[in-house]
Amino acid sequence: MKQILLINDVVGYSHVGMVAMLPILTYLGHPTYNLPTALVSNTLDYGKFNVLETTEYMRGALPVWHQLGFHFDAVCTGLMFSEEQACLVADYCKQLHAEGTTIFVDPIMGDAGRLYNGMTERQVELMRDMVSVADLTFPNYTEACYLTDTPYSADGMTWEEACQMLDRLVELGAKSVVITSARIDGHSCVVGRRSNEPLSGFQQDLSDGLYFRLDYEEIPVLFHGTGDIFSAVLIGHLMKGEPLKESTQTAMTVVSRLIERNRDLPDKCRGIPIEQCLDLL
Repeated sequence: MKQILLINDVVGYSHVGMVAMLPILTYLGHPTYNLPTALVSNTLDYGKFNVLETTEYMRGALPVWHQLGFHFDAVCTGLMFSEEQACLVADYCKQLHAEGTTIFVDPIMGDAGRLYNGMTERQVELMRDMVSVADLTFPNYTEACYLTDTPYSADGMTWEEACQMLDRLVELGAKSVVITSARIDGHSCVVGRRSNEPLSGFQQDLSDGLYFRLDYEEIPVLFHGTGDIFSAVLIGHLMKGEPLKESTQTAMTVVSRLIERNRDLPDKCRGIPIEQCLDLL
């Protein structure tokens, strides 16, 4: 069993962010803890919402954990709500990484070619700093474009361009990379690049090529929180000792099954009721 810390937002009315990830990782056998970056009433798509940023709580909690000697085998970072938070979490991850903790970075910043409301170019710079200590980062295509300063194209990329983008993310410092929601040569897929060297935190098949591509059939249903589900399943299987490419395929398959089972739910903004679907994991 691996102890995992999630640093992400907590949404009261929706199965997204930490609310979606906790039951998955726990079900997969990992004791999972949390450091909320904000308390959010509901997803922003409802038009009205309330947000309580928790930077001061985070600033107070981290030294207490240090004094108590708490240890985490892995940390996964998610949505940051301010530049101050991003700096705080980046410094914390650098400290833990130096002590041997595996760092997963989900650089949540935007989608469909643009940044989310409230995100700034400065936060993009800070996210690059966080990616620099990641053993694995998994941006979507939009976020990968911002991180690498690459123009976004609605038509996606060629395979050669995808490999170049993966290389640029590694040049930022990430050991390995997975890009989700990509479109390569007209096909929906997830692409990845493993580390050049063995990693202590999780397994990679060093005999299977440096890059990989996993195609999928896109389901025309938009649920909030599917990226968080993907992240949790991916991390959960990696920390159980399964290789990167296989864990990525498992996460893709689980997300597809969850969407198919719940595609008729009327309110997609609430996300997928993951506790009712753990049998699909």
